[in-house]
Amino acid sequence: MAHQSLAQAQAQATSPVTTGVMVILTVKPGVTREQVMTIMPAEIRQTVQLYLSGKVREWYSRSDGRGVILLLAASDVAEATTIMEGLPLAKQDLMDHAYIAVGPLLPLRLLMGNP
Repeated sequence: MAHQSLAQAQAQATSPVTTGVMVILTVKPGVTREQVMTIMPAEIRQTVQLYLSGKVREWYSRSDGRGVILLLAASDVAEATTIMEGLPLAKQDLMDHAYIAVGPLLPLRLLMGNP
């Protein structure tokens, strides 16, 4: 029993902690700029509301002009998906979404003497 508790503790110490979710949004093939721009005012307003409520930590334009990257304050991909599905571009099915859970850089634990 004690061995099982030690193993669980070690697994937790080396498992990444999710502190946010990066969402990469890409305009779907065949979707025109005009289709996106029609929805953009509502998308921007709702994204600003998410930022002001602390759900969007950072947001960036993609340099290829095909979408944006958001860093959400979400505890897992499911929560991030729920947030993103509420936005107008997602409701119109104009964007593809890729989700990446992120957290503290694990090798930094070595600096703390806890390999």
